[in-house]
Amino acid sequence: MRISRTWSTVLFLPFLICFLLFLVIPLAFGIYISFHQWSIFAGNGGFVGFDNYISILTPGTVFGDAFYNGLKNTLIFVAISVIPLVLISLALALLVNSIPKKFKVFYRTVFFISYAVSVTAVSAIFKWLFTGNGGYVNNVLNNVGGWSFNWLNDQPLAWIAILIATVWWTIGFNMILFINALDEVDENLYEAASLDGAGAWQQFRHITFPSIKGVFVFLTIITVIASFNLYGQTLLITAGGPGQSTQSLIMVIQQMVFSQNNLGIASAMAMAMGTVMVAIVAAQYFYSFRKQ
Repeated sequence: MRISRTWSTVLFLPFLICFLLFLVIPLAFGIYISFHQWSIFAGNGGFVGFDNYISILTPGTVFGDAFYNGLKNTLIFVAISVIPLVLISLALALLVNSIPKKFKVFYRTVFFISYAVSVTAVSAIFKWLFTGNGGYVNNVLNNVGGWSFNWLNDQPLAWIAILIATVWWTIGFNMILFINALDEVDENLYEAASLDGAGAWQQFRHITFPSIKGVFVFLTIITVIASFNLYGQTLLITAGGPGQSTQSLIMVIQQMVFSQNNLGIASAMAMAMGTVMVAIVAAQYFYSFRKQ
């Protein structure tokens, strides 16, 4: 049964309204605020043009140093997190996909269940695990070899703790998408490759990966976006320390709003962050499909 154009419009309307209310209008309002001096209590203090952007992009100023430090820390986390989040989830998907079907549901649930845990609970767990004095990890290391590390107060250990927490928390989502993609690969291709003498690596290289490349690129892109939005883990595990070395850009923006009461600067930072994110994702997308 074909749906008339009128009914198609009616069904599409709620999605259009949500798109406008939760994306277009907030984005437009954020851009508007970034060109004004704006505070929570006083409201609009007047048009300032590009002054907010000049303030955050000028090194040596209070706002400039805060912006660049937050951006640097965010880029560090993106650089260290995207590869393990994608590759480990792919490895888990290949592992789960290779076991008998009657066990697949169990292991899919085991690896995915961590994704349903809130960031507050995850951060509390891993802060306890990596606490320097009395933490579980240090207790185990001390019993095994007499080692002890100040995980949350030294670098690069603080980043390692945050990375492990993030991988454990979010890897299940990527794994499930990879498993769904692997389920769509034609089994006859593997049988034909086996008859031709192709090994496991050759089958992965010439059959599996080309078949799931679209999902691989998609997951890499959304993982980059998710890593740019680093906030809860660093806030609750390290509080941005040691020495603001894990203070993400979103933490800086949050401080500009609630501590500095400066929505204009915060909006300018958010727009600059969005621009950097879009540039990286666009470069990644065009690089991934440049040969197609």
